[in-house]
Amino acid sequence: MTASDLQRITAFRMSFARRQAAVVSEIPGGVVVLDEGFTRSHEHNQLLIGGPTAPDRLAALADEALGHLPHRQIMVLDDAVATECAPALTAAGYTHYTETVMTHSGAVTGPTGAPAEQVTLAELRPELVRQLRSWIPQGGDDVIDQLADRRSVRLRGADQVRFLAVRAPDGTVASWADLYLEPGQDIAQIEEVVTADAHTRNGYADTVLATALQQAAGYGLFFLIADPGDWPRTWYTRRGFTAIGRSHRFSRT
Repeated sequence: MTASDLQRITAFRMSFARRQAAVVSEIPGGVVVLDEGFTRSHEHNQLLIGGPTAPDRLAALADEALGHLPHRQIMVLDDAVATECAPALTAAGYTHYTETVMTHSGAVTGPTGAPAEQVTLAELRPELVRQLRSWIPQGGDDVIDQLADRRSVRLRGADQVRFLAVRAPDGTVASWADLYLEPGQDIAQIEEVVTADAHTRNGYADTVLATALQQAAGYGLFFLIADPGDWPRTWYTRRGFTAIGRSHRFSRT
């Protein structure tokens, strides 16, 4: 993988954010994306920086753009730009998180059993809400509902957006993920691979990932974003993914 792969991934992520946003405003090096229907979703109300910017101005720009919200989030997709921005943002009270960009290479083998199925948000939502309540026990209904339903606007983000899921023997959705396909850019992404707490250690996530890889076979670039300090990064590595770079999230509440 080369620097051009990271550039293509950055361009795709910027495009995805623009296409799903309700409101887009240009700022130096990137955009502000807003959606008043999902004010609890940081993903849909943030500054997204993909190129050179003015580091000393970002905190003020975030206050101006996100002043009506209880949070501030600035996503910097370029590693070098983030390094320049970090001192000013941490001084302004932001917490700095890194994300690992990983790409798949090598042979693609399909799932060993039945593949994951494509489901609707309505089919996915009950288990998604249940899992969100487990993760965010202090979250009120408005928070949980928005975090579940924000997937509806992700459908605008790429040419093809699929919700893949595996069901347990009783028919309950047990594991799921988003798959984004952009044939015109020859790029695909898998996002938010999750197994419900009640269904872990059954190989369901393996089936979801293998199905996504199979459906994205032929795409020149297949990537995901992982937490560098969490166990899924190792899990992805064993399944053919390699870290090629980093993106950065700066948050303040």
